[in-house]
Amino acid sequence: MKKATFAGIMTTTTFYILCGCVGYAAFGNNAPGNFLTGFGFYEPFWLIDLANVCIAIHLIGAYQVFCQPIYGLVEGFCNKRWPENKFISREYAMNIPFHGVYYLSPFKLVWRTAYVVVTTLVAMIFPFFNDFLGLLGAASFWPLTVYFPIEMHIVQSKIPKYSFRWNMLKILSGACLIVSIVAAAGSIQGLATDVKTYKPFKTQ
Repeated sequence: MKKATFAGIMTTTTFYILCGCVGYAAFGNNAPGNFLTGFGFYEPFWLIDLANVCIAIHLIGAYQVFCQPIYGLVEGFCNKRWPENKFISREYAMNIPFHGVYYLSPFKLVWRTAYVVVTTLVAMIFPFFNDFLGLLGAASFWPLTVYFPIEMHIVQSKIPKYSFRWNMLKILSGACLIVSIVAAAGSIQGLATDVKTYKPFKTQ
């Protein structure tokens, strides 16, 4: 599992760095948000379509994973707040061929569907999706991807304070914090520029 995780992270990191650094080096601020169609050409069609299918498969799976904490939080709160409500607490057994028994909750069906619809509408309303996504990524990158894992590793491995390894990890954390701050500043600047020509449901 550790080797598979390492290989996956290294692969995605390599592609992200190539897209970010090489794209910016080649096009500067004019680098398109969508590398598949942002350059004005759509051929070969089969390659663009295949890439879009891969993106859709990736996002469908990732969306479910990232939404589970929100689903669990809301559903747990509602079950504690209204334990006697049958709409919230009741589940109906459904026999699905080749799968077995599946328990369907009307509340989960309605709530999760409504959540997906609302988030989709919000995403469509924001035409400056790339800058908004960049701001969210910058805000979450350092604390969730760098700071907390490094601090947990230091505590778990009992790394002595001010040792060479401890200092290197702290320098790495500080450097990534600077990267996050710079990325957030760039995203805020992009949002401020996009708001001036804001039109709902219309991409820039």
